[in-house]
Amino acid sequence: MTNPLPLISVIMPCYNAEEYVSEAISSVINQSYANIELIIIDDGSSDNSYEICENFVAQENTRITLLKQENKGPYPARNYGLSRANGAYISFLDADDYWHKDCLMLLMQAIEDSGADVAYCGWQNVGKGGPGSNEPYIPPEYEKGDVVKSFLKSCPWPIHAALIKANIIQQLGGFSERYFTSLDFDLWLRMTSATKKLVRVPEVLAFYRWHSAGQISAVKSRQVIDAWKVRHDYIKKHSDLVAHLTKREIKELINGSVLSNAYTAYWRRDIDSALVLFRKAFLNGQWGLKDLKYMMLALLPSKLLKSLLKFFDKVY
Repeated sequence: MTNPLPLISVIMPCYNAEEYVSEAISSVINQSYANIELIIIDDGSSDNSYEICENFVAQENTRITLLKQENKGPYPARNYGLSRANGAYISFLDADDYWHKDCLMLLMQAIEDSGADVAYCGWQNVGKGGPGSNEPYIPPEYEKGDVVKSFLKSCPWPIHAALIKANIIQQLGGFSERYFTSLDFDLWLRMTSATKKLVRVPEVLAFYRWHSAGQISAVKSRQVIDAWKVRHDYIKKHSDLVAHLTKREIKELINGSVLSNAYTAYWRRDIDSALVLFRKAFLNGQWGLKDLKYMMLALLPSKLLKSLLKFFDKVY
């Protein structure tokens, strides 16, 4: 009998996630939405991740496809998974994150009720070591405002907090793989050239796990610079989509986050990131007189600046 529900393909890259992957897989196969295929791509794991995934395949062999590749990173892995996806809808879940059991059902219901191409939801960071808050977060209703401007300001949602029609992903050619730390931002931003038909589900349904300083999201300066490149490329390619913005607004949207993140890194005493970002802000010309003393500090060698700040932190 044909399933009347559209098929959702869930793409899950997995690399050395033996501690978390069981919970991630369980959160997919136990979804209240019934018609799901899970495509797991083991990205050259050296721990027991692949064996754990194999055990789930043995139990759910009609719903799970397990692929394997040499270690190339999560975005090539996701593209590999996309090449094997059969669903009319696509969602992404990393092997160390998880969903509420009603996540896909509520996202699909929102798309069907609204006629949107993309549904997104709230999320929460869990675990220790993350740079932001662990408070639950509900994003704004982007569809009621200037979608392009909002998306240029920052990545609208994490990779696992959305459901998107597969034909939109196909139009975009999947992940571009240009800038390693910002390719989800790149995907969602490029998506605005294909559709702006969005719908929000104002519930926290996706959970992002912080557990390691080695996570992509923890590489601060590289992530900010990559996001700057993504914005720059988008505006260069889609000048028609930003024609309603002033030159000043466009410059601020491209460059503004570099300086603000430089200050964030500085006050957190992530000096290596702060130096890179202050220097980049200086070259962009996106600074004022009040920022000059920090720009001057950025000219100092990292080791010297760290020693000076360590001394002043003790004194004050």
